[in-house]
Amino acid sequence: MQTGPLNLITDVAGLKVGNAQDDTLKSGSTVLCADASFTASVHVMGGAPGTRETDLLAPDKTVAAVDALVLSGGSAFGLDACSGVMDALYADGRGYAVGDARVPLVPGAILFDLLNGGDKNWADNPYRSLGTEAYANASTSFALGSIGAGTGALTGREKGGLGSASMVIEGASGPFTVGALVAANPVGSVTVPEGPHFWAAPFEIDSEFGGLGMGAGAQGHGLFQSHKLTPPDARGNTTIAIVATDAPLSKAQCHRMAVAAHDGIARAIVPAHSPFDGDLVFGVSTGHEKSASLDDMALFEIGLAAALCLSRAIARAVYEAKPAAGDVLPAWQNRTGV
Repeated sequence: MQTGPLNLITDVAGLKVGNAQDDTLKSGSTVLCADASFTASVHVMGGAPGTRETDLLAPDKTVAAVDALVLSGGSAFGLDACSGVMDALYADGRGYAVGDARVPLVPGAILFDLLNGGDKNWADNPYRSLGTEAYANASTSFALGSIGAGTGALTGREKGGLGSASMVIEGASGPFTVGALVAANPVGSVTVPEGPHFWAAPFEIDSEFGGLGMGAGAQGHGLFQSHKLTPPDARGNTTIAIVATDAPLSKAQCHRMAVAAHDGIARAIVPAHSPFDGDLVFGVSTGHEKSASLDDMALFEIGLAAALCLSRAIARAVYEAKPAAGDVLPAWQNRTGV
C-alpha cells in the first residue's frame, strides 16, 4: 500500500482543511473545503448523532454538490460552526445559485466534548467564530492530534484527536487517491486492553502511528471483558469522519463509499457504533469534472481503500494527541510502555 505525498485527505486533488481551536475551551472546529463545490453524501451508524443539513446529502435529494463540510466539538452548540463557514463562503461569492441569490451549502456533524475539563462557561456561543477561523486557515497541509475538532476529544482509555490518512490505488479505472479525515471521540477504545498497541495495527503504513504491531494484549480480549473504559454516562462520544476521492463518483456512489468506510471505524475502535456514539461518515468526490463513470468493481476498491484510510486516521488521531493542563484522560504518548 502507498500513501499520498502528505498522507492526508488533502492528497485528494482540490481539497483543503482548516482548523481552529480554543485551548481553554478544550474544543474546536475543522472544515473541509475546495475551490469549487464537490459531490457529497453521508451515512450514519451511531445511535446519538448531531448533524446539520445532512438530509440534503441523501442520493434522492435535488442538490448534487456542497461548498464545505464541518466537523466540530461542542455538541449541539458546535453546529453553529457551520454558520461561520457559511458567512465566509458567502463573503467569497460562493454558494448554490437560486436566481440572483447564493446560498452556501455547509453540512456538518458534531461530537460531545462538554465534560472534558475545558472551561465551557461562555457568554456567547464561540463556535460560529471558530468556524470562520477554521475556513480562513484552510490549506493542503495541517497538523493532527489535539487540534480543530479533535482538540478536546476523548476515547475510552486516552485522549482522542484529529486524524487523517491517504492511499493511492491502482485499478482498472485508476489510479485514484483516497483519503480520510476524522475527529475520534468514541466510547470505545482505539488501543488494546493490555498495552499501547492499536486495533488498527494491521493496516499501518510506514510506522505512521508508532509501528508497534498488534501486541499480546490483542489476543483473547473478549468483547465483554473489562476494558477499563470511561463509563459512557460520564461523558459524551462520537467518531465523525470524511472520506474522499478524486474518482468521479455520483452522489449515490459517494453514499456507498461512506457506508463501506464505516468498516474502518469498526476495525479501529472496540466497541464501535454504540447507542452512545453518533458515528457518521461523509463521502466526498472531487472528480465530477472527469468524464468517465466508475463500474462496481472500481467502487468496491475505493470503498475498501476508504475503510483502510479511516482505520489508520483514527489511530493517527490518538497517536498524535498532546497532553494539556486540566486533561481528564492521559494522552497516548504518556502511557507507560510507549
